[in-house]
Amino acid sequence: MQILAPIEWVVAWIIYGAHWLFTLIGFGHGPGIAWVLAIVVLTVVMRAAMMPLFFKQIVASRGQQLIAPELKAIQDKYKDKKDPASREAMSRETMALYKEHGSNPLSSCLPMLLQMPIFFALFRVLGAIAPIAAGERAGIGPITQAIAADIQQSSFFGAHLSDVFTTTTNTVSRVVIIFLIVAMAASTFITQRQLTMKNMPESAMTGQAASMQKMMLYVMPVFFAISGVNFPVGVLIYWTVTNLWSMGQQYYAIKRMPTPGSQAELDLKAKKAARAAAKGVVLEPAALVNNSDVIELTASGQRQQPKRKNRNKKN
Repeated sequence: MQILAPIEWVVAWIIYGAHWLFTLIGFGHGPGIAWVLAIVVLTVVMRAAMMPLFFKQIVASRGQQLIAPELKAIQDKYKDKKDPASREAMSRETMALYKEHGSNPLSSCLPMLLQMPIFFALFRVLGAIAPIAAGERAGIGPITQAIAADIQQSSFFGAHLSDVFTTTTNTVSRVVIIFLIVAMAASTFITQRQLTMKNMPESAMTGQAASMQKMMLYVMPVFFAISGVNFPVGVLIYWTVTNLWSMGQQYYAIKRMPTPGSQAELDLKAKKAARAAAKGVVLEPAALVNNSDVIELTASGQRQQPKRKNRNKKN
């Protein structure tokens, strides 16, 4: 697809540039693990560039979860009304609800949507390696025929980066591909599960949105497991690494910025209360989240009045 040509060019240059950096620190110039690590660097660069969007996704997802009961109320209100006026009124009230809470249902999907062109561009670049190495087509950016030959001969535990399960006859390659597919599907499941089970308030655990979340929990891993047999090893490495990045990034976000009313928030409050109790301090309910108000215990166990940590003493 011509529309992906600029993205393919950028992907090719990032992989080539990462490999060049690895050669500077002692890796070989020819075929080798440096080309595999270059794909890992591509993943890190792309995910780091999308971190601002990730935090916007957290805000959007949190907003979606918090307004789920109100959204369901609107849907129930117009459940049995099929006339155009009622449909228009439901749409208007829904959009007003999104505007009031500053939420946008598309924002939660944006990081995934932006990753897809990169994913397909990498798929096409790796798929073009064999024809470029054979001189059957022109190179992509800095990937000339000689560079393509080096990439083609590079391997990950015996599997070449351009190997595909459905076309390779190498048993070692097939075993490595199956391992990567399992890792990709498992990391997808764990990432989705920690979002669904840990960071959703009880009010959002029912209704259509919750059903969609639970369906995605099982559908996405199955989708990756089935489609993974058509992906080159390099693409499987990219997607597995990006899943592991997402899992770690989401774990950090849930731990530090849990959705109000979720199990993650309850765990955070319990941990803060336990830490404070070990120091002889009792936290007010609000302080369990922001640590601003503290009630200290005297030696006799009597409670003192709340003190605000960030309040400076007046001279």
